[in-house]
Amino acid sequence: MLRALVLGAAAGGGFPQWNCNHEGCRRARSGDANAKPQTQSSIAASIDGNDWYLFNASPDLRQQFFDNPQLHPNQGARHTPVAGVLLTNGDVDHIAGLLTMRESQAYSLYATSRVHQVLHQNSIFQVLNPDFVVRREFELDRSIELQKADGTLSGIEVEPFAVPGKIALYLEDASAGENFGSQPEDTIGLRISSKATGKHFFYIPGCASVPEDLANRLSGAPLLLFDGTLWHDDEMISAGTGVAKTGQRMGHMSMSGDGGTIATFAELGIARKIFIHINNTNPVLLSDSPERASLDEAGWQIARDGMEVQI
Repeated sequence: MLRALVLGAAAGGGFPQWNCNHEGCRRARSGDANAKPQTQSSIAASIDGNDWYLFNASPDLRQQFFDNPQLHPNQGARHTPVAGVLLTNGDVDHIAGLLTMRESQAYSLYATSRVHQVLHQNSIFQVLNPDFVVRREFELDRSIELQKADGTLSGIEVEPFAVPGKIALYLEDASAGENFGSQPEDTIGLRISSKATGKHFFYIPGCASVPEDLANRLSGAPLLLFDGTLWHDDEMISAGTGVAKTGQRMGHMSMSGDGGTIATFAELGIARKIFIHINNTNPVLLSDSPERASLDEAGWQIARDGMEVQI
């Protein structure tokens, strides 16, 4: 059985974000039952419920370890069920949690060569002891079976593929041409499957558009966890949060509108669609909002911390 566990459903900053006084964050901070707090975006997957692979390592990872008993140590004085970590990009909210995993624990660290280069160039990530942490590259459009640090095979196969997106904010180079020097390996999606059964799902926490080849790849999928950052493209500007950037400028689709995610996926026959990586300004985080109601009517779900899906 393939299991997917949502460790964090929110986008960078979490919900509520520490310095955000927008309505949703105020309600979450006050304990409003319709504004449940969520940590920053990450999931985990397992075949047997014993060995787990993390997909992105958020700044909230220590809290996520605490909140999910599936990831608690359960053997001897030092142990973790986490066999590996896979990165879909080099964004701070997807790599900062690696610094939580610095206590000389053996695991595999998967990323594209581009993202591994980013980690290598930042000396703080050398705190991940190379005697224990095995850095493994994966290639776009090539399926591999995940391995533990000692080479033991997991039974989980992963196929990474490029999706439209943008280089991490802190790496943007205005002189590097179109899209600030972004390259295909900067933003990827993942097809995650059981080698034994072939059952699978897709995880795409960041995506700027859905071209025809991506739509064809996802058509008929049994489960999709997809970028749900914003409801409207100019949402953060109109909310007055001090961010003068649209969703497209940040490399994210919007949920609503004729070219939005809900409309784009309406005819693709995907059995179960779940939004993840949801920004603190997005009204769908409020379970009593009209936007949440319209999303429900369209057949989408909102990820929540601790949600587990079995496939």
